[in-house]
Amino acid sequence: MARMSSAIPVPADAQAPTNLPSNKPMNRTRKKLMKHWQFYLLVFFPLVYIILFKYVPMFGVLIAFKEYNVVQGIFGSPWVGFDYFKQLFDAPFFWQYVRNTLEISLYGLLVGFPAPILLALALNEIRNGRFKKTVQMVTYAPYFISTVVIVSILIVNLSPNTGLMSNLFRALGLETVDFLGVPELFKSIYVWSDVWQFTGYGAIIYIAALAGVNPDLYEAARVDGATRLQKIINIDIPSLFPVIVILLILNLGNLMSLGFEKIYLMQNPLNQNTSEVISTYVYKVGLLGANFSFSAAIGLFNSIINFILLVIVNYVSRKVSSTSLW
Repeated sequence: MARMSSAIPVPADAQAPTNLPSNKPMNRTRKKLMKHWQFYLLVFFPLVYIILFKYVPMFGVLIAFKEYNVVQGIFGSPWVGFDYFKQLFDAPFFWQYVRNTLEISLYGLLVGFPAPILLALALNEIRNGRFKKTVQMVTYAPYFISTVVIVSILIVNLSPNTGLMSNLFRALGLETVDFLGVPELFKSIYVWSDVWQFTGYGAIIYIAALAGVNPDLYEAARVDGATRLQKIINIDIPSLFPVIVILLILNLGNLMSLGFEKIYLMQNPLNQNTSEVISTYVYKVGLLGANFSFSAAIGLFNSIINFILLVIVNYVSRKVSSTSLW
């Protein structure tokens, strides 16, 4: 009987299925999550922050296409299409504000972007540890000063009556100047005060990149008799190049996003022709004038220009230097 039963053929449809879905990928993912849960927990909170405060508010873009009413809300307000964008482009001084924004941003990029690089290269060459730490402390400190305090320092020192510059001009027998009242000087005062405030802090990332340079490269250059300038040109700058490119792309992508607080605090009726920029215009029209739809249209236009600039600069960088954000 045992021999007969072993010879009975098993039907094909009764065989064990071989194509059932496997739980191996799910188990592998679960094991990976359990093994590295600390890292995923660290990522979780920034991800929630970005979703809540960066992506969810994007629904507010609808205000730019509606006759927004606080009582009716965003979804209850009537649609007006591109009416506010037409009103924006027909505004008498809008393109002047765009030009002011671009001029200040480009001026700041031209002067302020190389400054941290030069400071980092200089600090990297200092061998006296105490002097190096002192310079770092002095250059980093202005970054932690409030914008209100920075502007107060500028107003006090540039005052035509009691300011430090006015007293210096009087001592030299020169005529005093109301620096913040001269429209042509506003951009330079804004940009160079930014250089003083942010250069030390901006140099941190370049100093960190220089700390990762292989010491053997410096040793080989020293054996070959290279000077300090030759080492900077042939070792330091090529090592910083990827970081420089990435930061340049990010800066150019924010070209139209000029800071609001400092410019608004530095404004006065005498320099308003050159100091009025898109961010201050949005504040005055949207919050002070309660024209929320019009200000939303301005903000959306600003964001679209920044996005286009970011894509173009990233594409050019990828083609030229093979370094890009994506």
